[in-house]
Amino acid sequence: MIGTIAKALRIYQWSKNLLVFAALLFAQQLQVPAQCLRSVIAFAAFCAASSAIYLFNDLMDIENDRKHPEKCTRPLASGALGTGTAKAMIVALLAGAAVLALQLNLRFCAILAFYVVLIILYSLVLKRLVIVDVMVVAIGFVIRAMAGAIALSVTFSNWLVVCTMFLALFLGFSKRRHELQFLNDDATGHRPVLLHYTIPYLDSLNILVAGATLITYTIYTCSPEVVLRLGTDKLYLTLPFVVYGLFRYLYLVQQHLDGGDPSNSLVKDKPLAATVLLWGMACTGIIYWKAAVHWWRLTL
Repeated sequence: MIGTIAKALRIYQWSKNLLVFAALLFAQQLQVPAQCLRSVIAFAAFCAASSAIYLFNDLMDIENDRKHPEKCTRPLASGALGTGTAKAMIVALLAGAAVLALQLNLRFCAILAFYVVLIILYSLVLKRLVIVDVMVVAIGFVIRAMAGAIALSVTFSNWLVVCTMFLALFLGFSKRRHELQFLNDDATGHRPVLLHYTIPYLDSLNILVAGATLITYTIYTCSPEVVLRLGTDKLYLTLPFVVYGLFRYLYLVQQHLDGGDPSNSLVKDKPLAATVLLWGMACTGIIYWKAAVHWWRLTL
């Protein structure tokens, strides 16, 4: 039963909520224990809320999921988890998310509530609207990043917000492409909005948003405001990791029919996982090296 519940909560999808920690890294708060704790609370709140939404979405799509070659094994679609149990879990998870959010501040409570309402609207209506369906998912990623900053009461670069938006659009359009190619003739039966997409069109959109992601990230790393705030102009050295990561993901999407789930791709593809890890290490090293040197001198 525990395994069934864990699967229904889609714990592996919690990796998407790691965006909450972006503000902790880029606002130079990693060395502040109280701020680290606030980020952990924010992460936990989003994990609880997102799991509740996954359950709600599975309840709404239970019939379609039963016809899907992969989603038919989900606990609700397969009958391993009862609908009554799922509803009780949704209430408990949302209550837990609210309790956690109240430990931070009212602005965080508001943005978490907005996220929940937005994704519920997506499940009910917005997922049927072409382009809007992917944009709403992308906004969800932006909300996570902004919520992390709000939880810490720090500012977040507008360029990094825009970059997050474009990156999320890239992942979203990649997922639609995978669904079209993987499901073939059954694609529109499972997700009606796919009727309005074609693979060439999605490839064009992906190239566009991948380029926009690179441009906005480059501007962010070289922005005078960011250089002044971080005390370093070397963040551009992380660009090769971003370039390779985007190109690697495009390769997986177009050559290996991957991209259906970014979380799975990150786990399964070692070069991609290594790139993300190295990017994180490079960012941490560049942003915190002065503080590390200062701490090292104090210990001598």
